[in-house]
Amino acid sequence: MSTEHPPGSTPHDLTELLHSRLDRIEALLVGGAGPDQSDTGAAAAPPTRPKPVWNTETETEQRWAVTVVILIAVALQLFLPARLSIHPRWMMPALEVSLLVALAAMNPHRRIDRSSRLLRALSLALAAAISLTNGWSAVKLVHDLVHGGGGTGALALLGTGGAVWATNVIAFALWYWEWDRGGPGARARATADYPDFLFPQMQQQGVAPADWEPGFLDYLYVAYTNATAFSPTDTMPLSLWAKLLMMLQSAVSLLTVVLVVARAVNILQ
Repeated sequence: MSTEHPPGSTPHDLTELLHSRLDRIEALLVGGAGPDQSDTGAAAAPPTRPKPVWNTETETEQRWAVTVVILIAVALQLFLPARLSIHPRWMMPALEVSLLVALAAMNPHRRIDRSSRLLRALSLALAAAISLTNGWSAVKLVHDLVHGGGGTGALALLGTGGAVWATNVIAFALWYWEWDRGGPGARARATADYPDFLFPQMQQQGVAPADWEPGFLDYLYVAYTNATAFSPTDTMPLSLWAKLLMMLQSAVSLLTVVLVVARAVNILQ
């Protein structure tokens, strides 16, 4: 290696030149020098990463979808035979409709744009009421099937089992919708650091708007696919509670489907 130095240079100048070249090498290693970087070797600022979609504030969700689906769940409960219902039979459907009316009265806009502890408590109470009512019906149905009951005909049995299964899908969709990142209001405000469910639109840019946010129908789809495939499909649970809840839903759905279909086939034979 040559030991010649530029004419007139001093040891201090050589030290500064060496440090300048080392800074340039470091900048190239960590991110590359920009096209407009000066010859002095100043390190380029590291590129800023875009905020993930779940950390971006979005418009609040409309209430029509969840309202319609809850009313469908109430209608399915009234469709079930009396022996599978909590008595008096009208009590739980009336409670669920009352909670729904109370939520609409406290937040009368078409979007869910208000948030409070009371609203949160009422929303969770509504999901719990639907889950409790359907859980009671599912247990009674399984008991009947195991002990040789379950309806007078295969079609009646399939209709009853289908109503319990569909209400189970709605109930778990409500839990997913209520708990993911703190519920619809908290998701719109982007208060959570990490998501509980990872939707495909969150994983790749260009497949959805930058401010995309899952709505209730997205969680209903997650609950439906989990109940039919008995496992996650395109949306992955990330948090422990989400994994346990999906596991519970798959177990309930599998038990209901297997027993109802087996009993119906036995009746037809």
